[in-house]
Amino acid sequence: MKRIIHELEERRSRARVGGGETRIKAQHARGKLTARERIDLLLDPGSFEEFDMFVEHRNSEFHAEKSRIPGDGVVTGWGTINGRMAYVFAKDFTVFGGSLSEAHAQKICKIQDMAMQNGAPVIGLYDAGGARIQEGVASLAGFGEIFKRNVLASAWCTDFRHHGAVRGRRRLLARAHRFHLHGAGHVLHVHHRAGCDQDGDARRRHPEQLGGAKVHTTKSAVADGAFENDVVCLEQMRRLYDFLPLNNREKPPRWTTEDEPQREEPSLDTLVPENPNKPYDMKELILKVVDEGDFFEIGEAFARNIVTGFGRVEGSTVGFVANQPTVLAA
Repeated sequence: MKRIIHELEERRSRARVGGGETRIKAQHARGKLTARERIDLLLDPGSFEEFDMFVEHRNSEFHAEKSRIPGDGVVTGWGTINGRMAYVFAKDFTVFGGSLSEAHAQKICKIQDMAMQNGAPVIGLYDAGGARIQEGVASLAGFGEIFKRNVLASAWCTDFRHHGAVRGRRRLLARAHRFHLHGAGHVLHVHHRAGCDQDGDARRRHPEQLGGAKVHTTKSAVADGAFENDVVCLEQMRRLYDFLPLNNREKPPRWTTEDEPQREEPSLDTLVPENPNKPYDMKELILKVVDEGDFFEIGEAFARNIVTGFGRVEGSTVGFVANQPTVLAA
């Protein structure tokens, strides 16, 4: 029995290092955390229960059987955020660049199915290079299975989408499911093959211009927020989670507040100017109305003439949709 337990611990240790210490150091050198480090920051300490730690890909084409790594590039499981259940999967860039294989997709689908069964959200942490081309259609079909579950879970536990694109890098850290399938290198290659270089010359563009945080927060609206680094992004994910219900049949959590509900705010009497042509800041109004000035804005950099987000009034979550007079006259 001791031998079996020892062997099990060795296998767990092997799985926890993913692609190995050298690749972990390379990940840190790029200013990025590993998949397991991200999960540790996102979830409550000691709450993570991992599934399918020893899963490996089954591909034998192109000598793929010689490079099988436990976990197959994604860490999956469940835990809690401030005591509330959350299912999570985190792409491991140190293993095959976090690319999706058939087995990899099955791990994610299993988490999605469990989340729907138990009425809890899925948080996906993306740092990956798309599909694993060695597996061809099998890997691409994996995306189809994941997308299918997004549809099945619609209006249940996946409709709200929030992404944090860390500035200066081409990856998305996502609360729910939209997928960034191809990196900037793929976009550049397609531009070149399609003869689209004449206008602006895509080959001279920085990767950030082709698919980074600025593009996705200001133009495509794929990402709702951009953060300085992984740590800040994950902290904000925890903060957002506290505003939301676990599913469409539950109410959002109610939080105690020291903000007096009957308090007066005299500055609101003069916030809106008498001259209708003079702008004022709608965010100032929101911050003075919500409990303790705590407002989580969604899509701050996109369509700035409207403000959307979450706050609390008397401890209960409130959604805000407000025109912003300081930008394009609202």
